[in-house]
Amino acid sequence: MSPKAILFDLDGTLIDSARTILAGFERALEREGLQAVVPLEPSLIGPPLPKTLATLAGTSDPCVIARLAIAYREAYDGGGYLQTEVYPGVPAMIEALATQRIALHIVTNKRIAPTRLILDHLGWTRWFRGIYALDALEPAAPHKSALVSAVMQLESLTQTHTWMVGDSAEDRSAAESNGLRFFSATWGYGAAGADGLRSPGDLLLRFAHHSA
Repeated sequence: MSPKAILFDLDGTLIDSARTILAGFERALEREGLQAVVPLEPSLIGPPLPKTLATLAGTSDPCVIARLAIAYREAYDGGGYLQTEVYPGVPAMIEALATQRIALHIVTNKRIAPTRLILDHLGWTRWFRGIYALDALEPAAPHKSALVSAVMQLESLTQTHTWMVGDSAEDRSAAESNGLRFFSATWGYGAAGADGLRSPGDLLLRFAHHSA
């Protein structure tokens, strides 16, 4: 069916913030006198910040993770996010969908503070009816599937008229567990799989096909 709403992941789907996020991780580790126990590469991006920091530091010590999180936030939120890159074709895709009166929503594991900073910086805030992150809910959502479920309720969305677009296995799982049609952004950080979109414009073609 033709969608009335589309949920978008952010990192790896609409924006490529790998370079700036990895730089923030590196500065945080340096500030705490630590070295990464795994390579600093885009595959790290996606999970909630504490989980990624634990993977990088090789420890789940809450005190260490808390200090690293503070250092990372100061680096990234303090200006690192300004270097965020946009995937080619994404702005045109979002604007085209918005002009069709499709309700667009962000559902991301990125913290809500930098999410809003980035959307404001790019001039995209006006295109999204809802902007949701795990820590935007009270209490915070434990994972993306729970976040999507909450958004469906808060925005009064229906399964049959809502699509989701993301780049990771977690995004696919979140969509499928909530009964949503999923499309994978093959240009992102995760594996593509079925229903892969070759480019942002491909989503517009899918929409046009289902609207015909």
